[in-house]
Amino acid sequence: MFLFLSKLLPIFIYPLGLSCLLLILAFILIWKKRSRLALIPITLTFLILFFSSSSWISNAIVESLEFQYITQGELPTADAIVVLGGATESALPPRPWIEIREEGDRVLYAGKLYRDKKAPRLILSGGRVDWRPSSTSEAEDMAILLETMGVPRSAMLLESRSLNTRENAVYSQEIMKTEKIQKVLLVTSALHMPRSMLIFKKLGIDAIPAPTDYTSVLGNQSTLEATILDTLPDADQMRRTSRALKEYIGILVYRLRGWA
Repeated sequence: MFLFLSKLLPIFIYPLGLSCLLLILAFILIWKKRSRLALIPITLTFLILFFSSSSWISNAIVESLEFQYITQGELPTADAIVVLGGATESALPPRPWIEIREEGDRVLYAGKLYRDKKAPRLILSGGRVDWRPSSTSEAEDMAILLETMGVPRSAMLLESRSLNTRENAVYSQEIMKTEKIQKVLLVTSALHMPRSMLIFKKLGIDAIPAPTDYTSVLGNQSTLEATILDTLPDADQMRRTSRALKEYIGILVYRLRGWA
């Protein structure tokens, strides 16, 4: 139930879901002949949609998360690389093979770190949500992808039970204890890294952040044309804003539950 509610409730806090709720309220007020009062939720809807879809706003919120763990210099070696799921879609018809999502950089970067000899083993962490059709766990999908990159299956430790970030950490720690792994490189999206590190630290795991999948870059200088376009509403910017809000909501909920 917690998993279902954790997916459902935030939808009504994200810009699009909140705007829909406000519009429903506006329609109710209009139906009750209170048109003047309905202007309040209508105005709020406009402001939420406009600002959440602005590049200026989305960049500010996203960068406040992504830039917390920028890698300085070369990453040190560790006993293993922990890769968090959320990067693949199962090979269900009509897909010819496993599909890599935007977060698929996690798998690619983990493979690079292994080939750079940063760690001799990889812990691939990720199950599948029950109500979504799938043929394999995310951990298995990542293992198949890494094999195509030349990583031997013998170097992989699969954790296929986790359904959220905390479970990623808890079940990965169980494997670490069994395999006597002390220090790990933690690979996940830069946007997801702050929440992940809070959880890993709370559990006492010696994790070195190795973020990837950045959606913002340092020193990005805009031209006049780009500046004009950045002020206009854009659906992709709203998606970025929503992803960042998801992380902040997740951090708040995990702190309230004592998980971070």
